[in-house]
Amino acid sequence: MVQTDNLIFHYKKKENHIFKFPDITLNEQENLLILGKSGIGKTTLLHLLAGLLNPVSGEVMIEGVAINTLSHWGLDKFRGQHIGLIFQKNYAVQSLNIVENLQARLFFSGKSVNNKTIDFFLEQLGLKDCKKSKANELSEGQLQRLGIAMAVIHGPKVILADEPTSSLDDENCEMVINLLIKQAKQTKANLIVITHDHRIKPLFSNSISL
Repeated sequence: MVQTDNLIFHYKKKENHIFKFPDITLNEQENLLILGKSGIGKTTLLHLLAGLLNPVSGEVMIEGVAINTLSHWGLDKFRGQHIGLIFQKNYAVQSLNIVENLQARLFFSGKSVNNKTIDFFLEQLGLKDCKKSKANELSEGQLQRLGIAMAVIHGPKVILADEPTSSLDDENCEMVINLLIKQAKQTKANLIVITHDHRIKPLFSNSISL
């Protein structure tokens, strides 16, 4: 479950630019598409939902926990166990190959390493043939799909995706979103996708525009 109440944020260097976001309430297995043009605050909202930013006022509740009241250590632990993040920029370890990056993600989430699960996601995302390739050898599209695998491999309760289809063609765009929706359903997680990509709107029954 994800719930926000009266979220307001502003950056210190841009005090005249105040972001006020609509309230969100998602029950178990409900997904949400958030659409908006560049500069409207989409990524800021995602960072608030993930606890990477603290709001000026308001509250973010995930699984009944007010995450902006947690200590830094408590928030890091909560995020590692319950939240899957897909960023526009890929944060894979460049010196590790695809499989090693996923194994590391499971390890730091406190989950056991399951190579069958890893192979499943690699097959679904079209990465199986290059699973021994290091991150610095991958194309932009492959890196984006690796980022998606890293975000869902540990079975989070909330999957937050920032422009997950921005560098994908139409076929891979639909494949990736369907995989995220399927994974969210399997783990009874909430999927929140923040994007300007209107191609994926028909795949969501619940959407808002900023």
